[in-house]
Amino acid sequence: MAQFEKEIVQAVLIADNNVWNFKPLSDESSTALLPLVNVKMLDYALIALNRSGVEEVFVYASLYLQDIRDHIKAGIATYASWSFKMTVHVIGGEGCRCFGDAMRDLDAKALIRGNFILLGADTVTNADLRPVLEQHKRQAKFDKGTAATLVFKECSNNVRLGNELLIAVDRRNDRLHYHQRLRTYQKESRYQIPLDVILGNSCVALHHKILDPQIAIGSPSMLSLFSDNFDFQTRDDFVRGLLINEELLDSRIYVALLPAAQYAHKVNSWPAYQLVSRDIINRWAYPLVPEMGVYKLQQQYVFHKDNIYKSHEAQVSKVALHQNVVIQEGSHVDSGSVISDSVIGANCRIGKNCRLTNVFLMADVTVKDNCRLEYCVVGAGAIINEECDVSAGCVLGAKSVLPAKTTLAKTLITSTPSTQRSEEDVAVELESIGPHAFIVSDLTTGDPEDSDGEDFLPQQPLTIPKMGDLLAPLDEISDCSDLSDDEDASRAVTPLPDDTNIFLDEVIDSLTRGFREKSNPDFLILEINSSRYAYNMSLKEVNFNVVKAVFGMQSIVEPANDNVLVAINAAFKQLGPVVSNYIKSEDAMMDCLKALEDVYEENPLVREKISQIVHYLYDKDFVSEDAIQAWFEQLDEEEHAHLRQSLAKLVAWLDQSSEEEDDDDDDEEEDD
Repeated sequence: MAQFEKEIVQAVLIADNNVWNFKPLSDESSTALLPLVNVKMLDYALIALNRSGVEEVFVYASLYLQDIRDHIKAGIATYASWSFKMTVHVIGGEGCRCFGDAMRDLDAKALIRGNFILLGADTVTNADLRPVLEQHKRQAKFDKGTAATLVFKECSNNVRLGNELLIAVDRRNDRLHYHQRLRTYQKESRYQIPLDVILGNSCVALHHKILDPQIAIGSPSMLSLFSDNFDFQTRDDFVRGLLINEELLDSRIYVALLPAAQYAHKVNSWPAYQLVSRDIINRWAYPLVPEMGVYKLQQQYVFHKDNIYKSHEAQVSKVALHQNVVIQEGSHVDSGSVISDSVIGANCRIGKNCRLTNVFLMADVTVKDNCRLEYCVVGAGAIINEECDVSAGCVLGAKSVLPAKTTLAKTLITSTPSTQRSEEDVAVELESIGPHAFIVSDLTTGDPEDSDGEDFLPQQPLTIPKMGDLLAPLDEISDCSDLSDDEDASRAVTPLPDDTNIFLDEVIDSLTRGFREKSNPDFLILEINSSRYAYNMSLKEVNFNVVKAVFGMQSIVEPANDNVLVAINAAFKQLGPVVSNYIKSEDAMMDCLKALEDVYEENPLVREKISQIVHYLYDKDFVSEDAIQAWFEQLDEEEHAHLRQSLAKLVAWLDQSSEEEDDDDDDEEEDD
């Protein structure tokens, strides 16, 4: 009967990743337990596996093994969301120094009984990996030499974070023929691809905007290949070795691309930490968003306008939080302080007149009065005294104490002087700026080749990547932190109930992502309908807000060269099927035009071109002549005098066209 037993879906999760990149916090605890938007990175990975139907997970760790075991036990005891229907084992050994050693140790332990999912604890994804696993199984039936299926994601980012690839894939069967990791800090002027890749394959596709989230489906032979080849130290070594020695090893690698609607990213550095945090806050990783109870099965936050997530037990006025802020329970913000694009951990205390922008505070941090923090990370229990200025990618270790009036930029701080050692394993004396604040040199903290799984390129300097405004070009969310009087007035035109406002924001997010990634309109309609039922929106409200969301996208609010007509044409060319799905009847067309009425009040560029925009919607059959005329008649002559004046010529032209059509019809009847 054993042959009829159901195959258990297994996964391997590597916990020790990018140790060098996350110093000094990685000197104090496992990187897998580093909070990301107030949830441990390990928990995001476990949730992803649980959502993909995994039944048994082996968490492999060699550093801080007991801390990880304690965290898993605590998660099971408190009914963490990943603990249901999934068994988690923590294994490892002190002799493991790299990814390859971990794979060889797993092979020796003989714990994996079939195909398995492989990912790192630093991978954040909302993808359902079951279809990829089934694809891998089908491929393995046809090709017994299938060693692995690598999971990639198409990306549109212009910023290099070390996760970007150039690959060559056979278009007929998705077999990988070439794999090159792109430079982190600069773009290549040209790519050098072996001629054999092109000549030896009749149908090959090159992908140069590919993101590697470090997800793979492995065959049982994958582990034995690591055991047989001790020069496979990293995952890139494994891929490179198989591509070079395909015939000798009789093993092949295949590729699977995640759908555009699914999110996946590897947090391999502080800039990637900043980017993924922003993506989670901006709901690209839905349902892995703060208010959904990602780790605990209870709501910890209330979701407010402008992507503000505030705990009921946090003492802070709404005025202090501008946009993209998460603030956990027990935290307190004094008067006069302003926070934007930041994550505040539990039980933090922020004094008066502080300004925090792109700041990540762990639990129990104290920031005293008149401090300015920008693009920095502050470890648990740290204290920043009065009038400090911390910016440009600084990282303060746990329990550090920064003296008053200290100015820091691009600096790593630790609380004890004995955490750094030279290559000869001799303690290095660190420069002190206070009794509990010592500067750690990011040039001598170690060799990035010692970091698990990271294939650093020769062009990259041996410094720890730091946060900064390099991510600004990717930001598609408008800056709401300093609203002008005109903007305040425009927002006051249409006061929205809270649920309606949240629904509108979610639709804007969905359409913006769909427009940027050219998503299938059917997927966007499903997302909008899901939000509709979640917030109990009527069909009339959905019609109104879908149209308003299209005009609320950043590409239309701030179009290139202020050419709003070109921006609108591009948006409707991609998103037209979504709008048409809702705007069908005459009543729906009236909802559409009433939404345009709101947009007219809010967007000065639309206000200038309102007649052309309505004409465009008429030409593209989104609204009818009767709907336009009925809407025009309903506009109040005093309140909407300027709008009526702008539309007068268009309405007159429509009337004239209608009369001419009637005359033509009469002539035809007389002829008959």
